[in-house]
Amino acid sequence: MKYRRYDDRFKVEAVELALQPDVQTQAVAAKLGIHPFMLSRWKKEYREGRFMAKAPKDSNAEATDLRRRIRELERKNRKLSEENEILKEARRFFGQRRPGDTDS
Repeated sequence: MKYRRYDDRFKVEAVELALQPDVQTQAVAAKLGIHPFMLSRWKKEYREGRFMAKAPKDSNAEATDLRRRIRELERKNRKLSEENEILKEARRFFGQRRPGDTDS
């Protein structure tokens, strides 16, 4: 008898289907072609946190792009903050009256 191994992603999706309101574990198991006891065991393991769905491979590239974008925005934010501080100092400097200044 050949045993089939299911990845965590499949298990999580099966469990989440079975956890929907008004959905029976037996019905989900039948649709997926697995034994209801197996799905019940997966539900128990899911509740215990024994497996998690792995992120799809293409989301890794998306995450890398997002990290790059965050670094770029943080760099831009630092530059703008520095420029803002310089302008505040300039406003204070030019706003002060020095001895000998006249209103003319």
